Amino acid sequence: MNTPLWAPSAERIAASRMDTFRRFVNQRHALQLDDYPALHAWSVEQREAFWQAIVDFFDIRFSQQPECVLREGDAMPSAHWFPGASLNFAEHLLRRRDDHPALVAIGEDGSREQLSYAELATHVAGLQQSLRAAGVGIGDRVAAFMPNTWQTVVGMLATASLGATWSSCSPDFGTQGVIDRFGQIEPKVLIAAAGYRYAGKNLDLTAKLNEILERLPSLAQLVVVPYSRPEAQADDFHTNACVALWQDFYQAGGEPQFTPVAFEQPLYILYSSGTTGVPKCIVHGVGGTLLQHVKELDLHTDLTADDTLFYYTTCGWMMWNWLVSGLALGATLVLFDGSPFHPTAERLIDLIDAENISLFGTSAKFIAALEKAGAKPRETHKLSRLKAILSTGSPLAHESFEYVYRDIKADLCLSSISGGTDIVSCFALGNPTLPVWRGELQCKGLGMDVQVWNDEGRPVTGEKGELICARHFPSMPVGFWNDAGGEKFHAAYFASFPGVWAHGDYAEITDHGGLVIHGRSDAVLNPGGVRIGTAEIYRQVEKVPQVLESIAIGQDWDSDVRVVLFVRLREGVVLDDTLQAEIRQVIRANATPRHVPAMIIQVADIPRTISGKIVELAVRNVVHGRPVKNTDALANPQALELFRDLPELMS
Repeated sequence: MNTPLWAPSAERIAASRMDTFRRFVNQRHALQLDDYPALHAWSVEQREAFWQAIVDFFDIRFSQQPECVLREGDAMPSAHWFPGASLNFAEHLLRRRDDHPALVAIGEDGSREQLSYAELATHVAGLQQSLRAAGVGIGDRVAAFMPNTWQTVVGMLATASLGATWSSCSPDFGTQGVIDRFGQIEPKVLIAAAGYRYAGKNLDLTAKLNEILERLPSLAQLVVVPYSRPEAQADDFHTNACVALWQDFYQAGGEPQFTPVAFEQPLYILYSSGTTGVPKCIVHGVGGTLLQHVKELDLHTDLTADDTLFYYTTCGWMMWNWLVSGLALGATLVLFDGSPFHPTAERLIDLIDAENISLFGTSAKFIAALEKAGAKPRETHKLSRLKAILSTGSPLAHESFEYVYRDIKADLCLSSISGGTDIVSCFALGNPTLPVWRGELQCKGLGMDVQVWNDEGRPVTGEKGELICARHFPSMPVGFWNDAGGEKFHAAYFASFPGVWAHGDYAEITDHGGLVIHGRSDAVLNPGGVRIGTAEIYRQVEKVPQVLESIAIGQDWDSDVRVVLFVRLREGVVLDDTLQAEIRQVIRANATPRHVPAMIIQVADIPRTISGKIVELAVRNVVHGRPVKNTDALANPQALELFRDLPELMS
């Protein structure tokens, strides 16, 4: 279709933070950048001037001034941003100190706790004193095995205030999954919940936590947050480390102190999904994370100090780290712990009205599930302050774009965003000054030289290829943990196109300057030598009302590859010949005959990572009789057995 689903008014553009920044750049550099494409081109060509402008626009405060903006070699990875500079991440997130709400933490059981910015700083000061007394300093690791609560945010800020490094997993991770992660980074302190709630159940973590503690010999201090188990006691937990309940460990407040650290000092350790082996420990630096996050949240998301930001996430997903950085802009953050569909499909939509949420973040899967559930929030809710919906985790289908504007709210900016754990931020995302087109991410991020390359390594537009970033950017990882020579880091991102970051997404740049993500490169289907992104198939299958979700793989067959589609159907629906024909017809009519699967098979469940992403590679390995190396990275590993030794795939 040749018309956008939404376009901002001239007044909305002029009032946006993105346009304010454009005018700031024009005035500072005597330029006439008239629109976003011009601003983006300048931000890429003049990276040093751009990132210095970000520092000044957001009043980033260096304790020690940098020698320059950028020092780099001829090829990636060789950059050092703001060398010589020192700063503190937590200091920038705690600059606001008034009674304005900073955190609103809501539990699945309806519990609600609120901290003002002044109260948040006091809590951080108290925990900081206790962590310092436990020996935590620059470079030490503090890990969290926690639900999405205010205590988790306080833990991160107190850790960062000391120049230490934070890493977290959510309590739905399996025991081995936690050990595979924290065992590598050897935390000095572990903050852990005694229990958590999900889908109406109160889950006791005592046994799981004791198994984990056996495998963390480096631990000096365990801090237990009772949370859903108020009866928890310190002696429930068995370890050689000191053990204390949160309320006993935490000291009296006061004013937090901030230890300046180098720009590249490790702030966060995040983890790859781990479905192909032990997770890689991805180290993100203090300065790069801060600059990238304020740029994205303020300019691309239009987040201000008057806004209330929500993102449905756990502490095991990078969107938690991204969400928390909203504190740097003085906004109110809503934290939610529990199932997004308990007790009803509209649980999170209810939150929008209850908490006056203006920016609502979720996953593409959630939006699709909301539509399948028949929800029409536009008719049942006020949504009066809602100005943007953000979606990530997987590509957002065209139909989901249309659903949002038809059944949720017509006047908002729907921003499908894409980046990931690897960069703790985005390559492509939203923009309050640009229209929204079906199926497209609105734009490339400022300062990010995002391109799509074909197999010959040439940039293409309107063609599918590899998503790459051709120049350094500040939120590139510092490296991988325990990878002193950088071999694993180089192999992960720079082996496909030497000297250039290859992200592993199969993508396309559109005529509008936006992007379409067609799936992961390693999951691309290749029947008859033609490359097909799995997202291209999912977009069509989601149009079939009987299908709840699907997963497609390429099965090696007869010296070629055949496409196999697995579908999870609505309760009571059976995959008969009529439904198979309907699915095939929808795919053929809206894609190409090559996209039509050779086989369609009904399954009861589809395996996903803890963060909700379907795992095509794991399913493909099971179908081919190959081992899946790390099932503990999955939320529902038992689902893999549904794909093993299927007689339908033997002929």
